[in-house]
Amino acid sequence: MEVKNERAALLSNYETLTLLKELQEGQNKQKKQHTNLATVSYEIIQYLENTACAKQSPEVISAFMKALEPFKLTRAEKLQLLNLGPRTAVEVQLIVEESEERLTEEQIYALLDIVATHLLPDEPQDDMEEGGDGQD
Repeated sequence: MEVKNERAALLSNYETLTLLKELQEGQNKQKKQHTNLATVSYEIIQYLENTACAKQSPEVISAFMKALEPFKLTRAEKLQLLNLGPRTAVEVQLIVEESEERLTEEQIYALLDIVATHLLPDEPQDDMEEGGDGQD
């Protein structure tokens, strides 16, 4: 395999996990040829299976990307939102460049709602609110 353009595409964690699983299945047939690659692939798969991307699907990713269209984010920002699944406004501000100029506070919380709806459906949404410690 020859790499013609190393920046031709950005992969999400879900796509990386899927690709590595496919490679691992193919390597079982060619056992000891690439033991280092097999070790790295195994460790990455183990890590990614314990992240939110293990529960994602192409349909979920497509719906998430459509929901992000009104925000005029770059491809890299969308990918980071998908991979990292921010839970707080500060995390969104760290992902989106010049977020103070590009997004209002309401838009940041709308992004958090989109992330919670599409990527974190099993987790409680109370963590996103300011002062969510329950103390008055």
